[in-house]
Amino acid sequence: MMRRILLVNMLPLVVFGLTLLFLNQFRNSLLNAEVDALREQARIYAGALGQSAVSISPAARTRHGESFPGGSYVLEAVLTRPLLLRLTEPSPSADARVYAPDGQLIADSHQEKLAHRPAGSPPLPPDQQEPPAGDGTGDGARPAAGPNRNSVLHRLLDSLVGGADDGPMTDGGNGFHHGGSETGRDDTETPPYIRRTRDHTLVITVAEPVIHDGQTVGVIQLTRTGEVVDTSLFKIRSSILSLFLLAMAIMVLLSWYLSLTIARPLLRLASSAHVMRESSGRTGTVPSVLLGRRDEIGDVARALQDSAQALWTRMDAIERFAADVSHEIKNPLTSIRSAIETSLRIDDVERQRRLLTIIADDVRRLDRLITDISDASRLDAELSRAQATPVAIAPLLSLLAEIHQSTRKPEQPHVTLSVTGDEAGHPLRVLAVEDRLVQVLRNLIGNAISFSPPDGYILLEAHPAGQMVEIAVSDEGPGIPQSKIDSIFDRFYSERPKSENFGQHSGLGLSISRQIIQALRGTIHAENRVDGQGHVLGARFVIRLPRAA
Repeated sequence: MMRRILLVNMLPLVVFGLTLLFLNQFRNSLLNAEVDALREQARIYAGALGQSAVSISPAARTRHGESFPGGSYVLEAVLTRPLLLRLTEPSPSADARVYAPDGQLIADSHQEKLAHRPAGSPPLPPDQQEPPAGDGTGDGARPAAGPNRNSVLHRLLDSLVGGADDGPMTDGGNGFHHGGSETGRDDTETPPYIRRTRDHTLVITVAEPVIHDGQTVGVIQLTRTGEVVDTSLFKIRSSILSLFLLAMAIMVLLSWYLSLTIARPLLRLASSAHVMRESSGRTGTVPSVLLGRRDEIGDVARALQDSAQALWTRMDAIERFAADVSHEIKNPLTSIRSAIETSLRIDDVERQRRLLTIIADDVRRLDRLITDISDASRLDAELSRAQATPVAIAPLLSLLAEIHQSTRKPEQPHVTLSVTGDEAGHPLRVLAVEDRLVQVLRNLIGNAISFSPPDGYILLEAHPAGQMVEIAVSDEGPGIPQSKIDSIFDRFYSERPKSENFGQHSGLGLSISRQIIQALRGTIHAENRVDGQGHVLGARFVIRLPRAA
Protein backbone atom coordinates (compact mmCIF):
# COMPACT_ATOMS: atom_id res chain seq x y z
CA MET A 1 0.00 0.00 0.00
CA MET A 2 2.85 2.39 0.85
CA ARG A 3 4.50 1.75 -2.53
CA ARG A 4 1.22 2.31 -4.37
CA ILE A 5 0.53 5.58 -2.53
CA LEU A 6 4.07 6.74 -3.27
CA LEU A 7 3.82 5.79 -6.95
CA VAL A 8 0.43 7.44 -7.44
CA ASN A 9 1.58 10.64 -5.74
CA MET A 10 4.96 10.90 -7.46
CA LEU A 11 4.18 9.80 -11.02
CA PRO A 12 2.41 13.02 -12.08
CA LEU A 13 5.13 15.06 -10.40
CA VAL A 14 7.89 13.15 -12.20
CA VAL A 15 6.19 13.52 -15.58
CA PHE A 16 5.64 17.23 -14.99
CA GLY A 17 9.22 17.77 -13.82
CA LEU A 18 10.77 15.97 -16.77
CA THR A 19 8.54 17.92 -19.14
CA LEU A 20 9.74 21.21 -17.69
CA LEU A 21 13.38 20.22 -18.20
CA PHE A 22 12.90 20.20 -21.99
CA LEU A 23 12.89 23.97 -22.45
CA ASN A 24 13.12 24.03 -26.25
CA GLN A 25 11.00 27.12 -26.72
CA PHE A 26 12.88 29.04 -24.07
CA ARG A 27 16.21 27.89 -25.53
CA ASN A 28 15.16 29.03 -29.00
CA SER A 29 14.12 32.44 -27.71
CA LEU A 30 17.55 32.84 -26.08
CA LEU A 31 19.23 31.78 -29.30
CA ASN A 32 17.15 34.32 -31.23
CA ALA A 33 18.34 37.05 -28.91
CA GLU A 34 21.97 35.91 -29.24
CA VAL A 35 21.74 35.72 -33.02
CA ASP A 36 20.15 39.18 -33.24
CA ALA A 37 22.81 40.69 -30.97
CA LEU A 38 25.64 38.97 -32.83
CA ARG A 39 24.23 40.00 -36.21
CA GLU A 40 23.91 43.60 -35.09
CA GLN A 41 27.51 43.51 -33.86
CA ALA A 42 28.64 42.05 -37.19
CA ARG A 43 26.81 44.82 -39.07
CA ILE A 44 28.57 47.46 -36.96
CA TYR A 45 31.93 45.82 -37.71
CA ALA A 46 31.06 45.58 -41.39
CA GLY A 47 30.06 49.24 -41.49
CA ALA A 48 33.29 50.31 -39.83
CA LEU A 49 35.38 48.19 -42.19
CA GLY A 50 33.47 49.41 -45.22
CA GLN A 51 34.22 53.01 -44.32
CA SER A 52 37.77 52.81 -42.94
CA ALA A 53 39.56 49.80 -44.48
CA VAL A 54 38.75 50.25 -48.21
CA SER A 55 41.03 51.50 -50.97
CA ILE A 56 40.58 52.09 -54.69
CA SER A 57 41.50 49.16 -56.90
CA PRO A 58 43.04 49.42 -60.43
CA ALA A 59 40.21 49.34 -62.97
CA ALA A 60 41.33 46.22 -64.73
CA ARG A 61 42.74 44.38 -61.75
CA THR A 62 42.24 40.64 -61.79
CA ARG A 63 43.01 37.86 -59.39
CA HIS A 64 43.78 34.33 -60.42
CA GLY A 65 42.72 35.19 -63.94
CA GLU A 66 39.22 36.11 -62.85
CA SER A 67 37.95 39.63 -63.31
CA PHE A 68 35.61 41.34 -60.91
CA PRO A 69 33.03 43.57 -62.59
CA GLY A 70 32.85 47.01 -61.05
CA GLY A 71 35.62 46.10 -58.62
CA SER A 72 36.83 49.64 -58.02
CA TYR A 73 37.16 49.15 -54.22
CA VAL A 74 38.97 46.48 -52.20
CA LEU A 75 39.66 45.81 -48.53
CA GLU A 76 43.24 46.54 -47.63
CA ALA A 77 44.75 43.94 -45.27
CA VAL A 78 47.04 46.51 -43.66
CA LEU A 79 44.03 48.60 -42.75
CA THR A 80 41.61 45.78 -41.95
CA ARG A 81 43.76 43.88 -39.41
CA PRO A 82 44.41 46.68 -36.87
CA LEU A 83 40.85 47.96 -37.24
CA LEU A 84 39.43 44.46 -36.67
CA LEU A 85 41.67 44.08 -33.60
CA ARG A 86 40.35 47.36 -32.12
CA LEU A 87 36.74 46.41 -32.89
CA THR A 88 36.95 42.99 -31.18
CA GLU A 89 38.87 44.11 -28.10
CA PRO A 90 35.65 44.89 -26.10
CA SER A 91 34.29 41.41 -26.94
CA PRO A 92 36.88 38.82 -25.88
CA SER A 93 34.35 35.95 -26.32
CA ALA A 94 33.84 36.74 -30.02
CA ASP A 95 36.17 35.96 -32.91
CA ALA A 96 35.92 37.74 -36.25
CA ARG A 97 37.27 36.86 -39.68
CA VAL A 98 37.19 38.95 -42.82
CA TYR A 99 37.15 37.37 -46.27
CA ALA A 100 37.54 38.81 -49.68
CA PRO A 101 34.73 38.27 -52.21
CA ASP A 102 36.69 35.34 -53.64
CA GLY A 103 36.88 33.64 -50.22
CA GLN A 104 40.48 34.53 -49.39
CA LEU A 105 41.09 35.23 -45.69
CA ILE A 106 42.10 38.85 -45.15
CA ALA A 107 42.14 39.14 -41.34
CA ASP A 108 41.56 36.97 -38.25
CA SER A 109 41.02 38.71 -34.91
CA HIS A 110 42.35 35.72 -32.95
CA GLN A 111 45.63 35.71 -34.87
CA GLU A 112 45.90 39.48 -34.45
CA LYS A 113 45.44 39.17 -30.67
CA LEU A 114 48.20 36.55 -30.50
CA ALA A 115 50.52 38.66 -32.69
CA HIS A 116 50.05 41.83 -30.64
CA ARG A 117 50.44 40.36 -27.13
CA PRO A 118 52.87 42.48 -25.08
CA ALA A 119 56.20 40.92 -24.19
CA GLY A 120 56.24 39.37 -20.72
CA SER A 121 52.51 38.74 -20.63
CA PRO A 122 51.38 35.57 -18.84
CA PRO A 123 50.92 32.63 -21.19
CA LEU A 124 47.46 31.98 -22.56
CA PRO A 125 45.53 28.86 -21.58
CA PRO A 126 46.28 25.87 -23.80
CA ASP A 127 42.92 26.11 -25.57
CA GLN A 128 43.71 29.71 -26.63
CA GLN A 129 47.33 29.32 -27.72
CA GLU A 130 46.37 28.01 -31.16
CA PRO A 131 43.97 29.47 -33.66
CA PRO A 132 40.45 28.15 -33.25
CA ALA A 133 40.06 24.76 -34.82
CA GLY A 134 37.64 24.61 -37.70
CA ASP A 135 35.02 21.99 -38.20
CA GLY A 136 35.42 21.66 -41.89
CA THR A 137 33.95 25.04 -42.73
CA GLY A 138 36.93 27.15 -41.82
CA ASP A 139 35.42 28.69 -38.69
CA GLY A 140 35.49 27.84 -35.04
CA ALA A 141 35.39 29.18 -31.51
CA ARG A 142 37.29 28.61 -28.30
CA PRO A 143 35.46 26.85 -25.45
CA ALA A 144 33.76 29.33 -23.19
CA ALA A 145 33.97 29.46 -19.44
CA GLY A 146 30.34 28.43 -19.03
CA PRO A 147 28.86 26.04 -16.46
CA ASN A 148 31.15 23.18 -15.51
CA ARG A 149 29.85 20.21 -17.47
CA ASN A 150 31.80 17.82 -15.21
CA SER A 151 29.93 18.88 -12.06
CA VAL A 152 27.58 16.41 -10.39
CA LEU A 153 24.57 18.61 -11.03
CA HIS A 154 25.47 19.08 -14.69
CA ARG A 155 25.97 15.34 -15.19
CA LEU A 156 22.61 14.70 -13.50
CA LEU A 157 20.88 17.17 -15.81
CA ASP A 158 22.60 15.65 -18.84
CA SER A 159 21.41 12.19 -17.81
CA LEU A 160 17.83 13.48 -17.49
CA VAL A 161 17.71 15.67 -20.57
CA GLY A 162 20.01 13.51 -22.69
CA GLY A 163 20.88 15.04 -26.07
CA ALA A 164 17.87 17.33 -26.22
CA ASP A 165 20.10 20.41 -26.53
CA ASP A 166 22.18 18.79 -29.25
CA GLY A 167 19.24 18.23 -31.61
CA PRO A 168 17.98 20.53 -34.36
CA MET A 169 17.77 24.12 -33.20
CA THR A 170 14.96 25.98 -34.89
CA ASP A 171 12.70 28.86 -34.00
CA GLY A 172 9.93 27.94 -36.43
CA GLY A 173 11.23 30.16 -39.21
CA ASN A 174 11.45 33.40 -37.24
CA GLY A 175 15.18 33.97 -37.05
CA PHE A 176 17.55 31.03 -37.36
CA HIS A 177 17.84 27.44 -38.54
CA HIS A 178 20.24 24.75 -37.47
CA GLY A 179 22.74 23.63 -40.08
CA GLY A 180 22.43 26.68 -42.28
CA SER A 181 19.02 25.91 -43.77
CA GLU A 182 17.53 28.92 -45.52
CA THR A 183 13.91 27.86 -45.30
CA GLY A 184 11.70 30.85 -44.52
CA ARG A 185 14.70 33.28 -44.76
CA ASP A 186 15.15 36.48 -46.67
CA ASP A 187 17.49 35.77 -49.62
CA THR A 188 19.48 38.97 -48.89
CA GLU A 189 20.45 37.80 -45.38
CA THR A 190 22.70 34.84 -44.69
CA PRO A 191 21.21 32.55 -42.02
CA PRO A 192 23.20 31.92 -38.86
CA TYR A 193 25.17 28.73 -38.40
CA ILE A 194 24.53 27.19 -34.97
CA ARG A 195 26.23 24.02 -33.79
CA ARG A 196 27.90 22.27 -30.89
CA THR A 197 31.51 21.23 -30.84
CA ARG A 198 32.79 17.85 -29.75
CA ASP A 199 32.87 19.02 -26.12
CA HIS A 200 29.21 20.20 -26.46
CA THR A 201 30.13 23.89 -26.55
CA LEU A 202 27.42 25.92 -28.28
CA VAL A 203 28.84 28.07 -31.12
CA ILE A 204 26.94 30.72 -33.10
CA THR A 205 28.28 32.14 -36.35
CA VAL A 206 26.82 34.92 -38.49
CA ALA A 207 28.11 36.53 -41.67
CA GLU A 208 27.46 40.02 -42.99
CA PRO A 209 28.71 41.66 -46.21
CA VAL A 210 31.17 44.57 -46.05
CA ILE A 211 29.76 47.18 -48.41
CA HIS A 212 31.27 50.42 -49.70
CA ASP A 213 29.25 52.67 -52.03
CA GLY A 214 26.89 49.82 -52.83
CA GLN A 215 29.76 47.43 -53.70
CA THR A 216 30.39 44.27 -51.66
CA VAL A 217 34.10 44.40 -50.90
CA GLY A 218 34.20 41.48 -48.45
CA VAL A 219 32.41 39.39 -45.87
CA ILE A 220 32.86 39.50 -42.10
CA GLN A 221 32.20 36.29 -40.18
CA LEU A 222 31.56 36.74 -36.46
CA THR A 223 31.63 33.69 -34.17
CA ARG A 224 30.74 33.59 -30.50
CA THR A 225 30.04 30.82 -28.00
CA GLY A 226 26.50 30.53 -26.61
CA GLU A 227 27.68 30.79 -23.04
CA VAL A 228 24.70 32.93 -22.03
CA VAL A 229 22.24 30.42 -23.49
CA ASP A 230 23.83 27.41 -21.79
CA THR A 231 24.20 29.27 -18.51
CA SER A 232 20.58 30.44 -18.53
CA LEU A 233 19.31 26.95 -19.36
CA PHE A 234 21.54 25.46 -16.67
CA LYS A 235 20.28 27.90 -14.03
CA ILE A 236 16.62 27.36 -14.92
CA ARG A 237 17.00 23.59 -15.04
CA SER A 238 18.88 23.66 -11.75
CA SER A 239 16.05 25.64 -10.17
CA ILE A 240 13.45 23.29 -11.63
CA LEU A 241 15.40 20.25 -10.43
CA SER A 242 15.81 21.76 -6.95
CA LEU A 243 12.09 22.50 -6.71
CA PHE A 244 11.33 19.04 -8.09
CA LEU A 245 13.55 17.35 -5.50
CA LEU A 246 11.98 19.47 -2.76
CA ALA A 247 8.48 18.59 -3.97
CA MET A 248 9.48 14.94 -4.19
CA ALA A 249 10.76 14.99 -0.62
CA ILE A 250 7.51 16.59 0.53
CA MET A 251 5.55 14.01 -1.49
CA VAL A 252 7.48 11.17 0.12
CA LEU A 253 6.71 12.57 3.56
CA LEU A 254 3.04 12.99 2.65
CA SER A 255 2.93 9.45 1.28
CA TRP A 256 4.50 8.18 4.48
CA TYR A 257 1.92 10.16 6.46
CA LEU A 258 -0.91 8.73 4.35
CA SER A 259 0.52 5.28 4.90
CA LEU A 260 0.51 5.83 8.65
CA THR A 261 -3.03 7.25 8.69
CA ILE A 262 -4.68 5.06 6.03
CA ALA A 263 -2.72 1.98 5.00
CA ARG A 264 -1.60 0.83 8.43
CA PRO A 265 -5.00 1.36 10.08
CA LEU A 266 -6.56 -0.68 7.29
CA LEU A 267 -4.05 -3.44 7.95
CA ARG A 268 -4.95 -3.31 11.64
CA LEU A 269 -8.63 -3.55 10.72
CA ALA A 270 -7.89 -6.55 8.52
CA SER A 271 -5.91 -8.13 11.36
CA SER A 272 -8.79 -7.51 13.78
CA ALA A 273 -11.25 -9.09 11.35
CA HIS A 274 -8.94 -12.10 11.03
CA VAL A 275 -8.74 -12.45 14.82
CA MET A 276 -12.54 -12.22 15.09
CA ARG A 277 -12.92 -14.92 12.46
CA GLU A 278 -10.32 -17.30 13.84
CA SER A 279 -10.77 -16.86 17.60
CA SER A 280 -13.00 -19.31 19.44
CA GLY A 281 -14.26 -16.71 21.89
CA ARG A 282 -15.23 -13.08 21.56
CA THR A 283 -11.96 -11.50 22.60
CA GLY A 284 -11.11 -10.13 19.15
CA THR A 285 -12.33 -6.54 18.84
CA VAL A 286 -11.39 -3.47 16.82
CA PRO A 287 -8.70 -1.36 18.58
CA SER A 288 -10.24 1.52 20.49
CA VAL A 289 -7.85 4.03 18.86
CA LEU A 290 -9.45 3.22 15.50
CA LEU A 291 -12.97 3.38 16.90
CA GLY A 292 -12.28 6.88 18.20
CA ARG A 293 -11.21 8.31 14.84
CA ARG A 294 -13.55 10.85 13.23
CA ASP A 295 -12.82 10.04 9.61
CA GLU A 296 -13.58 7.32 7.07
CA ILE A 297 -11.23 4.88 8.79
CA GLY A 298 -13.16 5.40 12.01
CA ASP A 299 -16.43 4.83 10.14
CA VAL A 300 -15.09 1.55 8.74
CA ALA A 301 -13.80 0.52 12.17
CA ARG A 302 -17.12 1.24 13.83
CA ALA A 303 -18.99 -0.53 11.04
CA LEU A 304 -16.76 -3.59 11.50
CA GLN A 305 -17.30 -3.51 15.26
CA ASP A 306 -21.07 -3.13 14.80
CA SER A 307 -21.07 -6.01 12.32
CA ALA A 308 -19.22 -8.20 14.79
CA GLN A 309 -21.58 -7.23 17.58
CA ALA A 310 -24.61 -7.88 15.36
CA LEU A 311 -23.18 -11.27 14.41
CA TRP A 312 -22.59 -12.18 18.06
CA THR A 313 -26.09 -10.94 18.93
CA ARG A 314 -27.51 -13.08 16.15
CA MET A 315 -25.54 -16.09 17.42
CA ASP A 316 -26.90 -15.47 20.91
CA ALA A 317 -30.42 -15.23 19.50
CA ILE A 318 -29.94 -18.49 17.59
CA GLU A 319 -28.64 -20.14 20.74
CA ARG A 320 -31.61 -18.89 22.77
CA PHE A 321 -33.99 -19.89 19.99
CA ALA A 322 -32.55 -23.40 19.92
CA ALA A 323 -32.90 -23.65 23.70
CA ASP A 324 -36.48 -22.35 23.60
CA VAL A 325 -37.40 -24.72 20.76
CA SER A 326 -35.89 -27.62 22.64
CA HIS A 327 -37.87 -26.69 25.73
CA GLU A 328 -41.17 -26.15 23.88
CA ILE A 329 -40.88 -29.40 21.92
CA LYS A 330 -39.84 -31.34 24.98
CA ASN A 331 -43.06 -30.48 26.87
CA PRO A 332 -45.54 -32.15 24.44
CA LEU A 333 -43.12 -35.05 23.93
CA THR A 334 -42.98 -35.58 27.67
CA SER A 335 -46.78 -35.46 27.82
CA ILE A 336 -47.07 -37.97 24.95
CA ARG A 337 -44.57 -40.34 26.55
CA SER A 338 -46.35 -40.17 29.91
CA ALA A 339 -49.72 -40.83 28.26
CA ILE A 340 -48.34 -43.82 26.35
CA GLU A 341 -46.66 -45.31 29.43
CA THR A 342 -49.85 -44.83 31.46
CA SER A 343 -52.10 -46.36 28.81
CA LEU A 344 -49.94 -49.48 28.81
CA ARG A 345 -50.51 -50.00 32.56
CA ILE A 346 -54.27 -49.53 32.68
CA ASP A 347 -57.11 -51.65 31.36
CA ASP A 348 -59.91 -49.10 31.63
CA VAL A 349 -61.02 -48.38 28.04
CA GLU A 350 -62.45 -44.98 28.96
CA ARG A 351 -59.22 -43.84 30.54
CA GLN A 352 -57.26 -45.18 27.58
CA ARG A 353 -59.51 -43.18 25.25
CA ARG A 354 -58.87 -40.02 27.27
CA LEU A 355 -55.14 -40.66 27.11
CA LEU A 356 -55.34 -41.11 23.33
CA THR A 357 -57.16 -37.77 23.12
CA ILE A 358 -54.31 -36.13 25.07
CA ILE A 359 -51.79 -37.72 22.71
CA ALA A 360 -53.71 -36.44 19.67
CA ASP A 361 -53.86 -32.92 21.14
CA ASP A 362 -50.14 -32.98 21.84
CA VAL A 363 -49.40 -34.18 18.30
CA ARG A 364 -51.45 -31.32 16.88
CA ARG A 365 -49.62 -28.95 19.21
CA LEU A 366 -46.27 -30.34 17.99
CA ASP A 367 -47.34 -29.93 14.39
CA ARG A 368 -48.39 -26.33 14.98
CA LEU A 369 -45.21 -25.63 16.93
CA ILE A 370 -42.92 -27.10 14.26
CA THR A 371 -44.76 -25.17 11.54
CA ASP A 372 -44.35 -21.87 13.40
CA ILE A 373 -40.71 -22.64 14.22
CA SER A 374 -40.00 -23.38 10.58
CA ASP A 375 -41.67 -20.15 9.53
CA ALA A 376 -39.70 -18.13 12.08
CA SER A 377 -36.37 -19.74 11.16
CA ARG A 378 -36.63 -18.95 7.44
CA LEU A 379 -38.23 -15.54 7.90
CA ASP A 380 -34.98 -13.51 8.03
CA ALA A 381 -33.56 -15.11 4.89
CA GLU A 382 -36.82 -14.65 3.01
CA LEU A 383 -37.20 -11.00 3.99
CA SER A 384 -33.56 -10.26 3.08
CA ARG A 385 -34.29 -11.44 -0.48
CA ALA A 386 -37.72 -9.80 -0.80
CA GLN A 387 -38.06 -6.32 -2.28
CA ALA A 388 -40.29 -3.91 -0.40
CA THR A 389 -42.89 -2.30 -2.65
CA PRO A 390 -45.60 0.34 -2.09
CA VAL A 391 -48.70 -1.25 -0.54
CA ALA A 392 -52.01 0.63 -0.38
CA ILE A 393 -53.28 0.40 3.21
CA ALA A 394 -56.95 1.37 2.81
CA PRO A 395 -57.87 -1.41 0.32
CA LEU A 396 -55.87 -3.95 2.33
CA LEU A 397 -57.60 -3.19 5.65
CA SER A 398 -60.97 -3.04 3.89
CA LEU A 399 -60.39 -6.49 2.40
CA LEU A 400 -59.39 -8.00 5.76
CA ALA A 401 -62.48 -6.50 7.44
CA GLU A 402 -64.72 -7.77 4.68
CA ILE A 403 -63.27 -11.30 4.90
CA HIS A 404 -63.86 -11.39 8.64
CA GLN A 405 -67.39 -10.09 8.38
CA SER A 406 -68.27 -12.60 5.67
CA THR A 407 -66.90 -15.54 7.71
CA ARG A 408 -67.91 -14.27 11.16
CA LYS A 409 -69.49 -16.80 13.48
CA PRO A 410 -72.27 -15.95 15.95
CA GLU A 411 -71.14 -13.94 18.98
CA GLN A 412 -67.77 -13.22 17.36
CA PRO A 413 -66.76 -9.53 17.40
CA HIS A 414 -67.43 -7.15 14.55
CA VAL A 415 -64.55 -5.53 12.64
CA THR A 416 -64.83 -1.81 11.82
CA LEU A 417 -62.53 0.36 9.74
CA SER A 418 -61.22 3.94 10.15
CA VAL A 419 -58.70 5.32 7.59
CA THR A 420 -57.71 9.00 7.40
CA GLY A 421 -55.27 10.81 5.09
CA ASP A 422 -56.01 8.56 2.11
CA GLU A 423 -56.54 10.89 -0.83
CA ALA A 424 -56.99 10.11 -4.52
CA GLY A 425 -53.93 12.14 -5.54
CA HIS A 426 -51.87 11.03 -2.58
CA PRO A 427 -52.96 7.58 -1.38
CA LEU A 428 -51.90 6.16 1.96
CA ARG A 429 -49.22 3.60 1.08
CA VAL A 430 -46.37 1.92 2.95
CA LEU A 431 -43.15 0.23 1.84
CA ALA A 432 -43.63 -3.42 2.74
CA VAL A 433 -43.85 -7.01 1.54
CA GLU A 434 -47.59 -7.39 1.14
CA ASP A 435 -47.87 -11.10 2.02
CA ARG A 436 -45.92 -10.67 5.24
CA LEU A 437 -47.81 -7.52 6.21
CA VAL A 438 -51.09 -9.42 5.75
CA GLN A 439 -49.67 -12.18 7.96
CA VAL A 440 -48.98 -9.66 10.74
CA LEU A 441 -52.39 -8.02 10.49
CA ARG A 442 -54.23 -11.36 10.48
CA ASN A 443 -52.27 -12.45 13.53
CA LEU A 444 -53.18 -9.24 15.40
CA ILE A 445 -56.84 -9.54 14.33
CA GLY A 446 -56.85 -13.19 15.47
CA ASN A 447 -55.50 -12.19 18.89
CA ALA A 448 -58.12 -9.45 19.15
CA ILE A 449 -60.89 -11.95 18.30
CA SER A 450 -59.63 -14.30 21.02
CA PHE A 451 -59.75 -11.62 23.75
CA SER A 452 -62.86 -9.69 22.62
CA PRO A 453 -66.20 -10.20 24.42
CA PRO A 454 -69.14 -11.69 22.51
CA ASP A 455 -70.45 -9.32 19.86
CA GLY A 456 -67.70 -6.83 20.66
CA TYR A 457 -65.93 -4.57 18.22
CA ILE A 458 -62.46 -4.62 16.73
CA LEU A 459 -61.27 -1.35 15.19
CA LEU A 460 -58.74 -1.25 12.32
CA GLU A 461 -57.19 2.22 12.03
CA ALA A 462 -54.69 3.83 9.68
CA HIS A 463 -53.44 7.42 9.36
CA PRO A 464 -50.27 9.23 8.27
CA ALA A 465 -47.70 10.19 10.91
CA GLY A 466 -45.07 12.37 9.22
CA GLN A 467 -42.83 10.14 7.10
CA MET A 468 -44.47 7.05 8.59
CA VAL A 469 -47.92 5.44 8.47
CA GLU A 470 -49.48 4.26 11.71
CA ILE A 471 -51.71 1.16 11.65
CA ALA A 472 -53.54 0.06 14.81
CA VAL A 473 -55.69 -2.93 15.83
CA SER A 474 -57.84 -2.25 18.92
CA ASP A 475 -60.18 -4.60 20.84
CA GLU A 476 -62.53 -4.42 23.83
CA GLY A 477 -60.93 -7.23 25.79
CA PRO A 478 -59.43 -7.25 29.29
CA GLY A 479 -56.23 -5.57 28.09
CA ILE A 480 -52.65 -6.60 28.79
CA PRO A 481 -51.22 -6.92 32.30
CA GLN A 482 -48.91 -3.97 32.80
CA SER A 483 -46.04 -6.21 33.81
CA LYS A 484 -46.39 -8.24 30.60
CA ILE A 485 -46.54 -5.45 28.00
CA ASP A 486 -42.80 -5.69 27.24
CA SER A 487 -42.64 -9.48 27.21
CA ILE A 488 -45.64 -10.43 25.05
CA PHE A 489 -43.43 -10.24 21.92
CA ASP A 490 -40.96 -12.79 23.32
CA ARG A 491 -40.75 -16.22 21.72
CA PHE A 492 -43.10 -18.86 23.09
CA TYR A 493 -44.80 -16.36 25.38
CA SER A 494 -48.49 -17.24 25.61
CA GLU A 495 -51.15 -15.35 27.55
CA ARG A 496 -54.45 -16.83 26.36
CA PRO A 497 -58.09 -16.45 27.56
CA LYS A 498 -59.19 -19.03 30.11
CA SER A 499 -61.93 -20.18 27.74
CA GLU A 500 -59.34 -21.49 25.24
CA ASN A 501 -57.91 -24.96 25.54
CA PHE A 502 -54.21 -25.21 26.37
CA GLY A 503 -51.86 -25.81 23.43
CA GLN A 504 -53.91 -24.18 20.67
CA HIS A 505 -51.20 -21.54 20.11
CA SER A 506 -47.41 -21.89 19.86
CA GLY A 507 -46.56 -18.53 21.40
CA LEU A 508 -44.61 -17.46 18.30
CA GLY A 509 -47.24 -15.28 16.60
CA LEU A 510 -46.34 -11.93 18.11
CA SER A 511 -42.62 -12.73 17.99
CA ILE A 512 -42.87 -13.45 14.25
CA SER A 513 -44.92 -10.27 13.79
CA ARG A 514 -42.25 -8.15 15.43
CA GLN A 515 -39.57 -9.89 13.37
CA ILE A 516 -41.43 -9.04 10.15
CA ILE A 517 -42.09 -5.40 11.07
CA GLN A 518 -38.48 -4.80 12.12
CA ALA A 519 -37.25 -6.33 8.86
CA LEU A 520 -39.47 -3.81 7.03
CA ARG A 521 -37.74 -0.99 9.00
CA GLY A 522 -40.77 -0.32 11.13
CA THR A 523 -41.83 -0.68 14.77
CA ILE A 524 -44.60 -2.48 16.64
CA HIS A 525 -45.71 -2.05 20.25
CA ALA A 526 -48.67 -2.84 22.48
CA GLU A 527 -50.61 -0.61 24.84
CA ASN A 528 -53.85 -0.54 26.82
CA ARG A 529 -56.82 1.61 25.94
CA VAL A 530 -58.00 3.50 29.04
CA ASP A 531 -60.82 5.92 29.76
CA GLY A 532 -60.69 9.17 31.67
CA GLN A 533 -60.76 7.35 35.01
CA GLY A 534 -57.90 5.04 34.03
CA HIS A 535 -60.08 1.98 33.51
CA VAL A 536 -58.78 -0.43 30.87
CA LEU A 537 -61.05 -0.55 27.81
CA GLY A 538 -59.02 -3.06 25.84
CA ALA A 539 -55.67 -3.65 24.13
CA ARG A 540 -54.21 -1.79 21.18
CA PHE A 541 -51.38 -2.94 18.91
CA VAL A 542 -49.69 -0.15 16.91
CA ILE A 543 -47.53 -0.66 13.79
CA ARG A 544 -45.46 2.13 12.22
CA LEU A 545 -44.06 1.62 8.71
CA PRO A 546 -42.23 3.97 6.26
CA ARG A 547 -44.62 5.80 3.99
CA ALA A 548 -44.17 5.26 0.25
CA ALA A 549 -43.97 8.26 -2.04
